[in-house]
Amino acid sequence: MRYVKWIFVVLLISSLTSFVEKNKPNRGLDVGDIAPDFKFKSMFDKQEDQKLSYLKGQYVLLCFWASYDAQSRMQNVCLNNVLHAMNSDKLRMVSVSFDENRSIFEETIRKDQIVKSVYCFVETKGKSSDLFQEYRLSRGLTNYLLDANGVIIVKNISAKMLSAYIN
Repeated sequence: MRYVKWIFVVLLISSLTSFVEKNKPNRGLDVGDIAPDFKFKSMFDKQEDQKLSYLKGQYVLLCFWASYDAQSRMQNVCLNNVLHAMNSDKLRMVSVSFDENRSIFEETIRKDQIVKSVYCFVETKGKSSDLFQEYRLSRGLTNYLLDANGVIIVKNISAKMLSAYIN
């Protein structure tokens, strides 16, 4: 009888552990999720606020990066270059930086030669921003390709994959 109680306790603990692991949020959103909407003000179009939902009906490349994260910054530049070379009306790029200093963001955009066809936005609250939390980002920022309905169809797309995917 003592062993039966012990087995019951072990089974109960292991089932609770697996339940907690399954319900723990993943790092970032996944393919098939709808991208949460948010407002942004483009660096190049200072007249009015934009919303991600305003771009529905088009494919959207949503890039999260920061100047202090070399990999995400490099990825942002590569994707921007592919987008510019493609000159596609089917795809828009929204580039979101989590730099806490606006002047560093502006200097990075200038040095990286991000073209004006891209919606560039800086979230100066950095990692403590609502947007960072809503997209469940963590170290190693990411990018998402959204379909015309705002559904994530590719996560962490490379410049080479983007070119093949859109053409």
